[in-house]
Amino acid sequence: MYPAQFDYEKAGSVSEAIDAISGHSDAELIAGGHSLLPTMKSGLAEPEMLVDIGDIDELHGIEHHDGHTHIGAMTRYADVAEDNTLWEEAPVVAETTEMIGDRQVRNRGTVGGNIAHADPASDLPGAVLAADATVHIAGPDGERSVEADDFFHGMYATDVGEDELVTGVQVPHEGTAGAYAKKPNPASGYALVGVAVRLTMDGDTVADARIGANGVMDHGTRLEPAEDAVEGQALSGDSIGAAGDAAGSSLDEYMVMEDQQASAEFRLQLLGAYTERALEAAGERAGVL
Repeated sequence: MYPAQFDYEKAGSVSEAIDAISGHSDAELIAGGHSLLPTMKSGLAEPEMLVDIGDIDELHGIEHHDGHTHIGAMTRYADVAEDNTLWEEAPVVAETTEMIGDRQVRNRGTVGGNIAHADPASDLPGAVLAADATVHIAGPDGERSVEADDFFHGMYATDVGEDELVTGVQVPHEGTAGAYAKKPNPASGYALVGVAVRLTMDGDTVADARIGANGVMDHGTRLEPAEDAVEGQALSGDSIGAAGDAAGSSLDEYMVMEDQQASAEFRLQLLGAYTERALEAAGERAGVL
């Protein structure tokens, strides 16, 4: 199918992009286009204007600093997945981007587009939650930063306002090890359930754990009962099993996503299993399993 007619503007800077979307009542930003273009072709979205932010230099690239890495919003998944420093300092983010879609998707899709779109089955929301990342946003009133825990509000809903855009993500160099495990939809590659883990170890004891999940609720969510199950415990088969059992304990089944691919009951079973897999992989990276 062909999309409805629309106007097109290429922004040369963040301020130009903000001016364009602020001055138009029905404008959409286009980054990698993997989410927006299919919805336009199907008729589910009919924006009157597209504002292309693909050539804004300040939104591209990965910058490593003392204690954190900044990932520009227009940085491709493939660039993140191939970054050696991120594999050392924030492996949960690097591994998650490596598992998004296929090679064509990773060479085109963008980090900022992924988290701003906030598809419940996208992979990155759980990873930025687990990594304790900070999302940078710019708008008519200037720049602001939002912690990942406060960024995702619901299905396709985030803290980004109508006249704002994501400019980048700041990932702290914290934790001992991280990992991502998912059950992909066999047709699309999206996560039926995905679990991201970041652990800080004190010997073989978990001093701190952050666990985020995709595909289960209408937005990325922290699995705090699973975190509590391993924190202060030696990472072992018993504590990992307890975390798997606890993973969905705070989620009411009526709130869990249900569709043709998986029932709510099955998703909760997957959630426990993939929580265990992610913890096992992180434990192996930490050298305690």
